[in-house]
Amino acid sequence: MKIEESPPSSSVPDQPQPRTVEDVTARNVQTILHLEQIAQAHRSHADHLADVIARFCGSMTFVWVHVVWFSGWIILNAIPGFKHIDPYPFTFLTLMVSLEAIFLSTFILISQNMETRLSERRNHLDLQINLLAEQENTKIIRMLELISQKVGVQTDQDPDLKALDQSTRPETLVEQIEQAMLAQKAPKSAPGAPGKS
Repeated sequence: MKIEESPPSSSVPDQPQPRTVEDVTARNVQTILHLEQIAQAHRSHADHLADVIARFCGSMTFVWVHVVWFSGWIILNAIPGFKHIDPYPFTFLTLMVSLEAIFLSTFILISQNMETRLSERRNHLDLQINLLAEQENTKIIRMLELISQKVGVQTDQDPDLKALDQSTRPETLVEQIEQAMLAQKAPKSAPGAPGKS
């Protein structure tokens, strides 16, 4: 009996059925790229502008532009015999650099906030996939236990199998992590030191 496959989601482009591992990984890469393109398409013009400026600020071109600009400004306003528009201590240059720093830091923060939102979304997606994988693994273990019982293989003596057969509770795991972190941060008394009453 042939099982009909569900049609592919409209949000992901149609892709041929995979035949090798490389086909599967290529399909996964294309899916991630498609999700990234959707995220990029939903950004505003201000986000695009902030991203372009932040990328330029993090390049060596930005450094060399400022080296040339500062050197030229200082030389033109320090050479004797010329009319200086901003003599030492270069107050106008200091004002321009301060204003530039304010705007650049704002653009960089906008870009970082956008990256943080994307990173939080990816982390949430990772968490959901990991939880789904854990549920699938638990189900597989239970099915294998049923198969083992059918063929007469004894699995009752394996304590690890009994523990893994239970579904993982994320809230319990979070509590364990927090307790371990608190115990690690707690100051340890020196061995043999008398306790305080």
